[in-house]
Amino acid sequence: MIDGGPTVTDETTEEPREAAQVRAEVRGWLTEAWDPDLTVRAWWRVLGESGWGFPTWPRDWHGRGLAPEVAGVVRDELRRAGALGPPAGLGQGLAAPTLIAHATEEQKRWWLPPLATGTEAWCQLFSEPGSGSDLASLQTRAVRDGDEWIVNGQKVWTSGARQAVRGMLLARTDVDAPKHRGITYFIIDVDQPGVEIRPLKQMNGAASFNEVFFTDARVPHANMVGEASNGWAVALTTLAYERAGIGGGMMGAATPGEKAGFLDRRAGEVAAGVGGEAEMGSMMAAFTGGSRLLRSAAEAMGATADPVVRQGIARIHALNEATRLTGDRAVAAIRSGGRPGPEGSTGKLAAAVNLHATRDVGMSILGAHGMLVGDDAPLGGEVQNVALSAHAISIAGGTNEVQRNIIGERVLGLPKEPQVDREVPFRELRVGTQRRDG
Repeated sequence: MIDGGPTVTDETTEEPREAAQVRAEVRGWLTEAWDPDLTVRAWWRVLGESGWGFPTWPRDWHGRGLAPEVAGVVRDELRRAGALGPPAGLGQGLAAPTLIAHATEEQKRWWLPPLATGTEAWCQLFSEPGSGSDLASLQTRAVRDGDEWIVNGQKVWTSGARQAVRGMLLARTDVDAPKHRGITYFIIDVDQPGVEIRPLKQMNGAASFNEVFFTDARVPHANMVGEASNGWAVALTTLAYERAGIGGGMMGAATPGEKAGFLDRRAGEVAAGVGGEAEMGSMMAAFTGGSRLLRSAAEAMGATADPVVRQGIARIHALNEATRLTGDRAVAAIRSGGRPGPEGSTGKLAAAVNLHATRDVGMSILGAHGMLVGDDAPLGGEVQNVALSAHAISIAGGTNEVQRNIIGERVLGLPKEPQVDREVPFRELRVGTQRRDG
């Protein structure tokens, strides 16, 4: 990290001197290092080993130790150079910061390098058919068997499971403890007997989510993150980064890893968006710049002079920027050593509201053309895809109702809802289809 002392403004760039120094350094490095003819695999290795791919990570673990507000200039310079950004998946956005906070040094050596260089894709094995909003009621069991744990149960709404080689797994290891205190956090290999993945078809035509079934699957004891039956504390870190990432528009534009199928493509082609997935591309456009997508829609429909349309686009731009900054604030608070705060919930809820607003404005711009899909639709159906996908963000990462409860309790100081089961042993709870014997 560049040591700064007091914040000093650079006269030529009109930004803090530390940020200006980082900008100059990464710009010079990109001039030498970026080569669009490299494969994605080769470029991500160069980027990951340089520390510029994930500059907020510690220097000892493939980062630069930069604060989020300073690291933003790295993203700016990557875009300016037309360079492919770092791998962006659940492994990088959720697992890596969780491992940095909770894993042993040996575990970091195992898992952080392939995440930094994009050779592995990970998934999040948290939600279950009867345990979504009340995640702590999960029923997937892990039983100790020597140096391994045997896992049985079911997960659902698992993004990217078919591309993943590892998963962040929450499993119940103590049915005699209350529901929050009997959960353990594991990193499990997905490619093994006993793990079955079934895709779930969505109304937007995609199958991003999956059901995952565990039948005597195995995970080494060494893959336990944190202490046994104390996984809820580890999971809170993952959930905080998930909400902050959604709120700040930092969703994975690409699923890294060998199974993704583009590690051996030219980095320049991928950076230019050639052959990108339509669903994720339009969703990223809506999250990171919904106003740009709407402006393109207005241009396609000849509506750029309409004052109502212009006001709608301006409102979306303001909302997106406010939400992005809230997400940055949440990540900064967590990284500075504080407990996961309500900023992530605020940003995540705002992202859902904003995406719904983007849907409404976009469809009003298209009018009757909004009923078209595919090549017949304006912009190839990007706005329609956002409209069909917008409902998912109200559920993913914790429902809007859960986020409002968190904000009400932790920000506004409202009384908590009664929790009559919090201190009851899990074995005695009636959860979903759970049997009396636990």
